[in-house]
Formats: sequence, structure tokens, C-alpha cells
Amino acid sequence: MPLRDRWNELIPDAATLADDLAGRYTASDRRAYRDQYLEAVLAALDSLEQLSTDPVAVRLAVWFHRAVHEPSGRPAEDAEASAELAEENLPAYGVSSTRVAEVARLVRLTGASSPEAEDANAQVLLDAVNATYAGANYATHASELRRDAGDAGDAGDAGDRSTAIRQRLATVQGLLEGPIYRTQLGRERFDEAARANLTRELAVLDGTLPAPWRGWQRAALIAAAVFSPVLAAMAAYGAAHYSWRSPSSSDSVWFPSVLCVLESCAVPLFIRFAPRVGRMARVVSGAVVVAGLAGVIITWVLAPAKTPSTGVGDRVPLLMISAVLLLVAGIAGLASCWPVARHPRPEFNRGQLLSVATTVAVIVGAVVFVGEPIHRAYLLGANEHLTGSDAPVGIPARSELTGGMAWVSRPISYSADAVRRAVSTEHGIAIASETGTVVMLDPATGEPRWRYSRSDSDGTPELAATADGQLLIANFDDVGYLVLDAATGKRKETWPLGTRDHDLLSADPLLTGEQVGKGSDKLRGVDLDGNDRWTFEPGRCTTIGAVATADTALALLDRQCGERRNETTALDLKSGKKLWSGPSPWFGEQPMAVGGLIVWTERDGRAESEMRGTLVGVEPRTGTVKWRWQVPSNWACGTSVTVAGDKLVLLDCPVAAKDTQTVVTVLKAETGGVVWQRTAPVKAGQRVAVTTDARVAMVPDLEAKDHCLLDVIDEAGYRQVALPAEVICRGGVQAVGNQLLAATHKAVLALR
Repeated sequence: MPLRDRWNELIPDAATLADDLAGRYTASDRRAYRDQYLEAVLAALDSLEQLSTDPVAVRLAVWFHRAVHEPSGRPAEDAEASAELAEENLPAYGVSSTRVAEVARLVRLTGASSPEAEDANAQVLLDAVNATYAGANYATHASELRRDAGDAGDAGDAGDRSTAIRQRLATVQGLLEGPIYRTQLGRERFDEAARANLTRELAVLDGTLPAPWRGWQRAALIAAAVFSPVLAAMAAYGAAHYSWRSPSSSDSVWFPSVLCVLESCAVPLFIRFAPRVGRMARVVSGAVVVAGLAGVIITWVLAPAKTPSTGVGDRVPLLMISAVLLLVAGIAGLASCWPVARHPRPEFNRGQLLSVATTVAVIVGAVVFVGEPIHRAYLLGANEHLTGSDAPVGIPARSELTGGMAWVSRPISYSADAVRRAVSTEHGIAIASETGTVVMLDPATGEPRWRYSRSDSDGTPELAATADGQLLIANFDDVGYLVLDAATGKRKETWPLGTRDHDLLSADPLLTGEQVGKGSDKLRGVDLDGNDRWTFEPGRCTTIGAVATADTALALLDRQCGERRNETTALDLKSGKKLWSGPSPWFGEQPMAVGGLIVWTERDGRAESEMRGTLVGVEPRTGTVKWRWQVPSNWACGTSVTVAGDKLVLLDCPVAAKDTQTVVTVLKAETGGVVWQRTAPVKAGQRVAVTTDARVAMVPDLEAKDHCLLDVIDEAGYRQVALPAEVICRGGVQAVGNQLLAATHKAVLALR
């Protein structure tokens, strides 16, 4: 039916108006919203107009709603111009002002981006207009809209065309995301077909849009398929240089070698086949998936069982990482060659380039920041062995030093020096073994409470108590710092790998030092997990020492070059904020923390060759001197200062009896006052132990033929006792609290 015939005397005696409107839609220069479009809207209206309250107004609105159309014009502008046309022409044909206003309102609604259609007339009109989405010829109409939007105006500008396509893409996406029709009848008749047509248009728009990102997903999959085997081959090659077990043994390298060859071959295969979509590409990718799964299974089967004496070597996690990377490559290859796109593969663009670079970075990052931590965590767990009981810790008996022994431990593989480095905790006495083992002895009986050992470390771990004796820090060779629960021996924290070469300057609170070849050495305040709270860098050519109280750290800076003087800098323990700094006034032994103060020996004008001066107690947060105690001028051996609970024990010798007498002075740390002082008729030895209650015990250099002697100096005076025959004299004695320990050839002995 000709478009003009559809007017059908909508308004009597309005043939001129009908001809004008029909001519507008059939104009030769109109690219969109032509007569076929209007016929489709009118046909849809035939089935919907019974729902309206003013069918004439709705039909007039259909005729006018795109009577004015400018190429590439905005719908709102077209609708406004068309509404004004209706307002100008309809009154001349006897249409009431009320109906004219209704027609204009309805026309304007067709140009709104989100029209509010609460009345029946508006709902019917908009559903009729949107019924074009469900038409069999919608693809033609959509093509006309794109051509009209992109070719008009500055038609030669590719940017204008891209903008028009993006706008249309957003419109179609918005339609698909929400309800298209407002009436129930419209939904029943048109919704399914409309959504199918709009979905197809969305695909066309997506393919037409000149996007610099097109194809980035597939480019990422191809990059993963090609690059993952490269890292996998590197991991397999590295695995061949490690053992299956720890301690290491001589193992066959056939499996890592085969896996490395397979992964190396996978790289050129993926370069050739991953970009393809055919059957051969899927076969290659599937074969790589099978090889990756086989690698995971074989590695799992060949992994050695964990025993008390052996653990798992680095080969196992490296091969597992290698096999998983190969599996990832195969899966990525399968995904990349699957025929998911109907459009031709786009040319390589910057989006694909960025996608490839990002994928490579993600894979490397995953290996470094995920694979390596898993690798380390696996080895830490697989190579640790913990045995022990839940028996409560006994109350240690005070060593009265009568010459007897309180208990002897079970045989332990350790050196005599390990006894001198025994550590007291709230849950026993920690002893380090030569075989990468820590044993916690019950201080009341000498029985082992727990035993923690590592098969991947054969050196003697260095021990220190922290957290008020509740935790034990153990530094194992090739492993690093571990934090153990002093009560159970369970590993609570593992410090980062980068801390393995750091020095533990203070255990409670925790401070570490790092020596740097180039640049400034570093002092770090660390948490129990080994992570830094703050870092202090004093500059080049400076060696750092440190001592700390509960809230303050003192950095002791020894300048090694230039004319700068040595300095002492106080730092807030929590934040690392600098509190004060000044020239280092101390000499001799390093300052020590006791009773909330820092104590050091300060020169008092004497010659630098004289190791005497004034003992000073300093409030660490302000540097205020709390007390001074002048070392007597007749002392000649260089005062040795040891912390004993809340006291300081000073050892020296008088000038007149340098080789025959020892002076022991005990000071109260809070005030610097003398608690007691005794002189003993013995030479001060090197093997000295000081108990918490300020008793001094020394093993003299001269030994009896059948036993060792022990010189004891306390508030009561001096006495000498014979040690049990089992004691190794050169090992001396070690004070652990108020107990004294000594070494035998195979065990640890506590003195009664």
C-alpha cells in the first residue's frame, strides 16, 4: 500500500498536509527514517492503538515524529523540530488545541533518551516506534541509520564515524539491558524478535568500530601459550641442578631433562599453531595439556617421603611450577584456537601489544610473587620436623653452686660453645645443635620438651628469645630467621628471604642491621613477621650498632671515613622518628639497656689509652643523664659490665694486685647506687657467668687433674667449689637465669 494511502482521511480535508508529510519521508535525499520505516511503525500501531485513549492523536504523532530529520542530527533535535511542525500545521486543519498539544507532547517523547511514558497514549506510541526493532528488515534500517549518522556533515572524518558508531552502540546496549516495550501486548508480539535483531546489530557495531583494542583477549591467550613454556623450561632446567631430597643426594636428571625438552619444543609449536583456529591447533594444545598434567602427576609420585632425617629438595617445587606453567600454556592455547569469533581476526594493534606485554608481566609476576612464596612455604613445611610433649614446664631450681649436679640432659649432638649460647625462655632452656636442630630443655629436669630440626640446614642455628620469652628466634643457615613458639616449638612466623643476611642487633625489642656494599648501612625496626616498620640510614662509611628499651632504639654510629665524629641517635621504637642525636660519649663496651635506661662508660678526661671513666645511666628518649658512677682510678683491668636483672655487675682488678685479685661491684641500675662490693683472691678469667641475682661464677685457667674448679663470688664473699668430673673445663659455665649450665661430652649439665 502506498504510504499516502495510509493517511486514510486521518483529518478531513487535509490532503495537502498528508502529501507534505508523505513527501518528507520519501524524499530522495533522505538516508534514514524513510517511507519503509514509517510504514513499519504504522503497521505496528494498527495492532496497538486500541490500548490508547486518543488513537487519532497517537497516529498523528506517528506521522509527525520524524517528519523533520537532519542527517547526523540528534533524535531530540529532530523530535523538537517535528513537534513544532505539528503545532504550526494542525490548527489550520481544524484540530483542537488540546489534541495539537497532545500530538506535540507525544512527538517530543520519541526524541527523549529515557522518556517518561506513564499514560496509555505515550506507551502505545513508543511501543509502535520500537516495533521497528522486531521487523524482518531491521538490518536494513539499522544500516541506514549508521550510514546517515556517519556520512553526513563532516562525512569524510573517521572520528565522526567512530563517534556515531559508539553512540549507536551505547544506545543498543541500553535497549538490551532494559525493557524495550511498555505494554504487555507489545512485549508479547515484538520483544523476542527485537532482542534477536538488536543482538545481531550489537555484533555488527562491535565489528565495525575501529577499536585499537580489538583482539586483545586472544592476543593475551596466545602470549600466555607462547611465553609460559619458556618459563617452564627455565624452571625444569633449574630443577635438574637440585636434588629430590634434602640433604642433597646424587639423583638422576632424566625427568627434568625430558620435561625441559618438551617445554622447549612447545614454544615454536605454539608460535605456529596458537594463532590458528583449525583442528591441528587444538590437537597441539591438547597434547600440551596432557603433558602438563602428566608432569604434575609424575612430580607428585616421585616426590620423596618426609622422614625425621630427610626432607624434600628444591627439585620438587621447581618441577611442579614447571609442569603447572606447561599446563597453563596448553589451556591458553586451547582457548586461543577455539572458533569463538565470527569476524576476521583484526590486524595487530596497540591494544593487542599492550595485552601481550601485560600477559607476560602477569605470568612473570605470578611466578615471582606467587610461585616463589609457595615454593618456599612448601620447602619450609616439608623440611621441618617437630617432636615433643604437652607436659607443663617445670620450675627451675636455683643453682646453689655446691659442686653437685641437678640434672644431666639426654645425649645431644652439639658443641661446647652451643652451651655458652643457650637461651632462657619462659618455657625452658633452648639449646642449638650442630645438625640444624633446636632442643627445648625443661629447666627442672633437663628432659627435652620439644625438638625442632630442619633437614635443609646442617649448621648450628643462632638463637634469641623475644616477646618476653614467649617466642624463640632461630637463624638457620640457608633458610633464614624463623620464629618458634617457645612453649610448643611450632613455627609461628617466617621472615622474608631478603632478611637472611641481616644481623639481629636486638631481640627484644626486635632490631636488625643490614650491611650494604654501596650506599648506607641500614638499621630496621621489625615486627615478629620480619617486615620492616621503619628503616634508618645514617649515610655511607658508617657501621651501625644498636641497643633498645621498650620504647626507644639507640643507633650507635661508628664513622669509618671522613672527619665526621661518631654519633648516637635515639629513635622512636614504633615509628623510627628521630628523637635526638649527638656525639657518641661512650667508649669500651657497647651501651646496654637495663631497667628502662641505657648505660654506657663515658670518658672523664683521662688518657684514651686508659679504659676507665664514668659509668652513666641515661634516659633514652631525651638523653638526660639520670646518674653517674665514677670508676675508681686504682682499677687496672678495664671494667667489664654485665646486666643481672635490675642490677649491673662490674668486674675489674686493682692496680696493685692485677693478676691475683678481682673486684666485683654490683650497682642498682635505677639509681647507680652500690648494692655490694667484694674482692676475691683470684685472677679475673674470660669464662665468666653472671646469674640474674648477681652472683659471679668463673672457671679459672688452672684446672685440677681430675676435675674443674669454679670460683664463686657473691654478696657473702668468695668460695671455690669442684665441678663434677663430667664437665668440660674449657667450655666454662653459662648462666641461664639463676641456673648454671655446663657442657659434658654428649650432654648438658645443670649445677646444683
